[in-house]
Amino acid sequence: MATKPSSEIIHDGLWNNNPALVQVLGLCPLLAVTSTVVNAIGLGLATLMVLMGSNLAVSLIRNFVSESVRLPAFVMIIASFVTCAELLMQAFTYELYQILGIFIPLIVTNCTILGRADAFASRNPPGAALLDGTMMGIGFLAVLIVLGGMRELIGQGSLLVDMNLLLGPVAADWVIRPFENYPDMLFMVLPPGAFVGLGLLIALKNGIDNHLEERRKAREPAPITSGSRRVRVTGNIS
Repeated sequence: MATKPSSEIIHDGLWNNNPALVQVLGLCPLLAVTSTVVNAIGLGLATLMVLMGSNLAVSLIRNFVSESVRLPAFVMIIASFVTCAELLMQAFTYELYQILGIFIPLIVTNCTILGRADAFASRNPPGAALLDGTMMGIGFLAVLIVLGGMRELIGQGSLLVDMNLLLGPVAADWVIRPFENYPDMLFMVLPPGAFVGLGLLIALKNGIDNHLEERRKAREPAPITSGSRRVRVTGNIS
């Protein structure tokens, strides 16, 4: 199997094959923890770490694992990196870890991670697999942050609340409140608001893609017909 060019891998992870907007995978944590930006960043960074590590490890062992134990081996690798991410969060961001709760261990079951391990990392060399995991993780993280920012701003009228849970006391004053006396919109903080927000993001991406496709077609030159054609003439010519 020929390895994709690096530019294509990057473009796929960030846009063309984004795990949240195109593959629509990992919706459980995506919709559950994106009520604030700090929650989104915490889960997104943990997922990014696991994607990078598991893709690299799967690619390194791809020629030594038989078909019969391939998927169990992948799950064990992913679970090991999730455990590392969980322990790191307990050590350095314990309060944020408590807020995210069960959704950190549930990264093991995230279809995005197992899907990339099976569909890409197990068929490509380590460098390409690591790049794919990095780009897919960044693409997923970006959607988490945008959705978390949208829900926090519309739902609570603020941005970057409790960033000190992730970055320490230096981020305690980063809170942005663009509106005074903002009436909280509970709908956006609850799960239905997450579905609506994600639907809007998917619609926006599809609209951008359609616009770019129309512009590309408009720039293409009109097809030129070569060769001569017979012209049939009927009637009398005087």
